[in-house]
Amino acid sequence: MQSMPPPASTITLAASLRDHFTRVVLPLWRGPGFNAALKLPYEAVSAEGPEPLPAQRYRAMACARQLFVFSQAGDVAHARVLFDSLIHTFQDTRHGGWFFSVDAQGAPLDTTKDLYTHAFIVFACAEYGGRSGNRDALDVVHRTSALIQSHFAAAGDLFNAALTADFGQVTGTPIQNPLMHLTEAWLAARDATGDLAFDAALQRLAGAVAQHFVHAPTGCVAELPIGVEDNRLEPGHQFEWFWLVKQAGTLFETTGLDESLTRAFRFAQQFGVDQQTGGVCASLDETGRIKDATQRIWAQTEYLRALASHDDPVVLTALPRQIELFRQRFLRPQGWFECKTAAGDVARADMPSTTPYHLATAYDALPG
Repeated sequence: MQSMPPPASTITLAASLRDHFTRVVLPLWRGPGFNAALKLPYEAVSAEGPEPLPAQRYRAMACARQLFVFSQAGDVAHARVLFDSLIHTFQDTRHGGWFFSVDAQGAPLDTTKDLYTHAFIVFACAEYGGRSGNRDALDVVHRTSALIQSHFAAAGDLFNAALTADFGQVTGTPIQNPLMHLTEAWLAARDATGDLAFDAALQRLAGAVAQHFVHAPTGCVAELPIGVEDNRLEPGHQFEWFWLVKQAGTLFETTGLDESLTRAFRFAQQFGVDQQTGGVCASLDETGRIKDATQRIWAQTEYLRALASHDDPVVLTALPRQIELFRQRFLRPQGWFECKTAAGDVARADMPSTTPYHLATAYDALPG
């Protein structure tokens, strides 16, 4: 059945978000948010300045997210600078893999081998390599993916969250968020390279997530393995997984994730979204009670993206109103509000360099 075209209001509203991104967000991170001496994005800029906050560290993940953003935006020159910085600043030439962070002078600071970081390097280099044709970037995609499979592997087709610098000891066992971003990264790698090996890796990973993290009563993907005490369900992550499962098409059909995430979407929308303000809360318990009422901008963007990709016309009717609520509540002339309370007060005033990735991925999914 052919879907109805989106109403003009949805297209117009989505265009206003993209316009703000192009006029305000991208120039912020090409300019004041970028350390031209180290050729790295600052961790954050101040709310009003927009001067960068005093640098204490630079993370590889933040550099990778900015590489994705400027690659997707078609700014080949700035993307090339970020890719070169990623290679020269964060690559561990002794042990392999990537440092978590460097200090204010660009020297290795936290040398932990972090799965979340490695996943984002695969993701960003897939986007950059796919768009630019840079073979070095696609080589990073293959090498880092192979390293993840050989060094981070855990029981049950899962992957550990963190290891020591030399990969000798596990310092973080499997948790949901890095596994989700690894799924995102390998979907991007599959698109950029056409390598069928990513299909098999994705099927194993999705099956492992379904087995170890899906909360059967709600279909939600929990933050910690099922059975761990004081677990939580994050509405933003249900919306993010919903999108990823849609992107995977038939690849995950034997895992049951499609059915689970359809239920998880409904659960997260019912219990995690304020019906008046449209604000998405940070976390729920397994019965749907709010554990953390903070509204982080990334969760709002994931709700927009999930709404835009939903195949139920009734669900889609909520999209124009949600775009407008988001614009009014979280965007402002000089940027955005990172976190708000349920009452609408600003809970975090600065603007991190990692957030444009969330804006870019959400806006890309909107019609228009």
